[in-house]
Amino acid sequence: MARLSLGEVAAQAAQIAAATFGGFVFHLLGIPAAWMSGAMVAVVIWGGFGLTRPMPRPVADAAMLVSGVTMGAGITPEAVAAVGRYPVSLLVLALGVIAVSGASMLWLTRVAGWRRDDALLASVPGALSTVLAIAADRNAAVAAIVVVQSVRLFVIIALLPSVVVMIGGGTATLLPGEGQPVTSAGGLAVALAGGLALGVVFERLRVAAPILLGGTIVSATLHATGSTPGAVPTPLAVAGLVLIGLYIGERFRTVELSSLARVLPAALGSLVISTVVAMVFAALAAKLAGVGFPDAMVAFAPGGIEAMMMLALILGLDPLYVGVHHLARFLGIAVALPFAVTFLTRGER
Repeated sequence: MARLSLGEVAAQAAQIAAATFGGFVFHLLGIPAAWMSGAMVAVVIWGGFGLTRPMPRPVADAAMLVSGVTMGAGITPEAVAAVGRYPVSLLVLALGVIAVSGASMLWLTRVAGWRRDDALLASVPGALSTVLAIAADRNAAVAAIVVVQSVRLFVIIALLPSVVVMIGGGTATLLPGEGQPVTSAGGLAVALAGGLALGVVFERLRVAAPILLGGTIVSATLHATGSTPGAVPTPLAVAGLVLIGLYIGERFRTVELSSLARVLPAALGSLVISTVVAMVFAALAAKLAGVGFPDAMVAFAPGGIEAMMMLALILGLDPLYVGVHHLARFLGIAVALPFAVTFLTRGER
């Protein structure tokens, strides 16, 4: 692994400081999910001055591990007992993904004049790594696809927490584990070490978000069985939130202003259509599965798995319900998208 120069270390430290400051400002303003969404907004602004740097892999993995262990600490035996309600909701999710992608495709092809393969890749809700890999392989309009996907992700993370709180479905200033006893140092060490080990195994198996998922599974198992009760210490949980926000925000460094201005109308239209269709299916899932509409909103929102799971935990929603749905969507898209692109573009170059 290449060693970082002093200049690069300073740039990374300044970037983390900017993200922390953004989270602190949002926290003072009482904005929901403040530490994550504030860090994301601050890093996007930081990138506007050309100062954003890619996160070093160890830092990104540490953020995923801490966040995974934090999320797993929110899994209770009562939440596990409710898993039996999920199959119907997951079926609605599958239909919702198809409907969201189809509605956005119609907008991009009929109104914005996009090709069908570009429109499909820009419309798929989530699984951005899979989308971009296929786009690069097919010589698709990668820049335009990145803009549409990035605008959707940014707006959802920035606004969805406030919407959830406004409809009475969450807590504005809740921190992970706030008001709960803190887990023991030994229990925390076991969760972190076990999560890292399982995450490495998942990484070898090419599982989505391996470190995050490993930390979540180990921590959830320990907490659901009562082996390590208690929450992750608040300073560590806040650090994880800030780094997750930074991780999301630094993705925007590749979005050029010229591409953003050109594609923004199409991106905003796709955002509105996708959100409306997704919320219709979220309402249906909430009714059929017997869960709250705010839980279904976050579970069906077309955002990244790590961000949506953390939002569920911060807002006092059901992280297990949200996490299962986002993981299922990611895996489903990863498997089905290559076949869907081939089918819809048959006969085209």
